[in-house]
Amino acid sequence: MEWTTAGLREAGFLGFVPFPDLPTSRVPDEPGAYVIIREASDEPEFLEVNPAGWFKGRDPSVIRTKLDRKWVTGTPVVYIGTATGGIKGRRTLRKRLDEYRRHGSGEPVAHWGGRYIWHLADSDQLLVCWKTTTADRAENLESELIAGFRRQYDTMPFANLKRGRRER
Repeated sequence: MEWTTAGLREAGFLGFVPFPDLPTSRVPDEPGAYVIIREASDEPEFLEVNPAGWFKGRDPSVIRTKLDRKWVTGTPVVYIGTATGGIKGRRTLRKRLDEYRRHGSGEPVAHWGGRYIWHLADSDQLLVCWKTTTADRAENLESELIAGFRRQYDTMPFANLKRGRRER
């Protein structure tokens, strides 16, 4: 797959909306995978203090050298995630992406994964796209996407700290 906006669209991803626009966007109330994109091609500017919410007393900030080491040049993709529906079927793309957005705005919300994106000075410009699937397929889709990214770039996307659940 081509790890660009055009390539993701060709692979069936929809949305491509900035994080601040998520509350008024038609995010599906279904399971699936999502990808966060930074369209700017210049080198990123990192904030020293991560503005994301502290969760369970943990500071989401990391040191600059760690962010520099994790940055992947040559791709707009900065994070790949999943929404499996959860035990009660309520952890849909709409719910999971709302949690992610709220975490980035400083709320102590449970979306610890992907927190590095909030260190980006232009995080409000990041685009969110998604692809729906069945609940039992969502984790596989995330794992396949991360594995495909790793094959091409020999590393995981910038804000992914763990391999897909099915790949661990």
